[in-house]
Amino acid sequence: MFRHPGKHTLIALALASAAVTAQADTFNRIATFANIHNLPAGSDVTTETSAEIIAATHDGNSLVYSDSPLGGIGFIDIKNASKPKPGGFVSLNGEPTSVAVTTNTVLAGVNTSESYTKPSGKLVSLTLTDHKISQSCDLGGQPDSVAVSKDEKYVAVAIENERDEDLNDGALPQLPAGFLTIFPLKNGQPMCDQMKKVELTGLAAIGSEDPEPEFVDFNDNNEIVVTLQENNHIVIVAAESGKVINHFSAGSAELTMIDTKKDKAFDFSQTQTRLREPDSVKWIDSDRFVTANEGDFQGGSRGFTIFHKNGDVMYESGSDFEHKVIATGHYPDKRSGKKGNEPEGVAIGTFGDETYIFILSERASMIGVYRDTGKAPEFIQMLPSGIAPESAVTIPSRNLLISANEKDLIKDKGPRAHVMIYELSDKEAAYPQLISQQNSEGMPIGWGALSGLTADPKTAGKLFAVNDSFYANQPTIFTIDATQKPAIITQAMTVTRNGKPAKKLDLEGISIDGENGFWLASEGNAKKEVPHAIYHVTPNGEIDKTINFPASLLTHQQRFGAEGITQVGDTLWIAIQREWSDDPKGRVKLLAYNLKTEQWGAVHYPLEKATSGWVGLSEITAYNGALYIIERDNQLDENATIKQLCKVNLAGLKPAPIGGKLPVVTKEQVRNFIPDLKSLNGYVTDKIEGFAIDASGQAFAVTDNDGVDDSSGETLFFAAGQL
Repeated sequence: MFRHPGKHTLIALALASAAVTAQADTFNRIATFANIHNLPAGSDVTTETSAEIIAATHDGNSLVYSDSPLGGIGFIDIKNASKPKPGGFVSLNGEPTSVAVTTNTVLAGVNTSESYTKPSGKLVSLTLTDHKISQSCDLGGQPDSVAVSKDEKYVAVAIENERDEDLNDGALPQLPAGFLTIFPLKNGQPMCDQMKKVELTGLAAIGSEDPEPEFVDFNDNNEIVVTLQENNHIVIVAAESGKVINHFSAGSAELTMIDTKKDKAFDFSQTQTRLREPDSVKWIDSDRFVTANEGDFQGGSRGFTIFHKNGDVMYESGSDFEHKVIATGHYPDKRSGKKGNEPEGVAIGTFGDETYIFILSERASMIGVYRDTGKAPEFIQMLPSGIAPESAVTIPSRNLLISANEKDLIKDKGPRAHVMIYELSDKEAAYPQLISQQNSEGMPIGWGALSGLTADPKTAGKLFAVNDSFYANQPTIFTIDATQKPAIITQAMTVTRNGKPAKKLDLEGISIDGENGFWLASEGNAKKEVPHAIYHVTPNGEIDKTINFPASLLTHQQRFGAEGITQVGDTLWIAIQREWSDDPKGRVKLLAYNLKTEQWGAVHYPLEKATSGWVGLSEITAYNGALYIIERDNQLDENATIKQLCKVNLAGLKPAPIGGKLPVVTKEQVRNFIPDLKSLNGYVTDKIEGFAIDASGQAFAVTDNDGVDDSSGETLFFAAGQL
């Protein structure tokens, strides 16, 4: 369904265009490979792994990635791209920093440094047929990026000799200086005794005596582009001679409408001029290259730049890429004070007649897809990635894009590191499923951590959602137009107390009150002095009534409290997430509060038995004589087994006084959400938290992305059928 675009819907429409138009330039994720499946035999499944720099074999059937925590490189069999298989792991007795592939070898840079002041490393060659180490060259320093020329005549290695960021606040210089090495290749093997060492000192205006080359790439003329990230400089080197043929400052970019404060709230009213400090770089053609401007020491311009090799800026994304990240709900507020979404990786691929540019955002866990036009690139879509995409590779012959995602959160019981595979086809874009437009002032609407959902009783497709305490300084009610695809957040209303953003809230549930206001359920946390309570807010978001939990309940309180609220006549029903101290194991309370008599009552809801972790409730919604309840475990990915919608009939449901024996309800499973959570071919998220049924009887569900903190940031928002 299309509507005439208003002046504040442009970002939303740009993001939505790929989703509403079936065309042969849309990428969708078709598979996810967890690195733990490549652990060496006998390894503990909790062993930390990573997928950092990734490459593909020339036949397009195998992937190779560097795994720094595990100290080696992993292989993945993608003959069937939708069902990747482990291809083995090879230890390199050091820290691999990058990999590149020739027709018959894998070349890996390996860091063997004793310390920051005594850097060392080697370039290791492995044969693709048997994965055996066949050559090792001393690099004379700590390597970072490795690249092979397209004609396979040369391999270049950036010797970063990285600085100690804890020494003198990471300020340059910190010697020894970095440099570039170039080796001739013979049958894919580096000729160690013919290494060229290209000195890069004396070029940059920043830290001239201490260059730290970060990333290298070859064009068709065997010219090497090198980024000096901390030095904010770019160098062009001729591979054959090893001579510097040009160099120039990476410059700066002006950013408008950005958030610069880490404060559990969104405020995109700031303007800054920031050094680009580019990380990854890739040639688009023989004259142009694109940089991902992650930043490191003093900069980070939150976007990407296309340069001509003569130093001219041909395109600057400015704040546009960051705004697209914000609109998809992936903006990482925790990085606001530094580098925002932090674009780190770049990939280039020519599919048929079209060349695509892929920009990887480390902190937002997103990939921006653009079509090269020779001038300003054309935005195509945003793709979801695993946590912290470090690099990507394209296989145009198979219409594939692959991302390597380095973050493994096993120590925090979070998602593992993954490699993700995407395919170009004529199918509609499956993601994002929910986006935001600009507000009335033209600012992006920031959103995330959606924890509760309710529907307008009169207008089909009109929904409301709340965020949880991740945004403690900006509790918000969002208006969602679910008639669009993707659905669009059209408004964001701050919940206030005495006209200011309300504090001490952890909003987990929302319900329409029937008079244009809302009931909100706040989950308490005694350690943070957040009370378990119910709040009524006016149509403009002001709290005008507070219903505190009674002492008979609070005597037994636990951290996991109210997770949903719904109104049935004069009664508010509240779902408590987990057992409190007076509940039998495996039973949680559904609280009932009568608005007229102000009396509390409760019933017990029987939980499924957890196979690991815990099981609890996430939402409660009244519809057509029944309560619909989300019951879930707290498990991720392959360990997730319970993500379900259950129905409890209201007929005969009689709450008993709190403190006595409570009746146990009978539940009926209505929907298993796990197929829905697998539908995007990523890992299964743990938090499906919002559910609502609109005026037409259409059900909707939404997941909580944890504010993109220890999360991929993905929000699944989907229709769940007629009920």
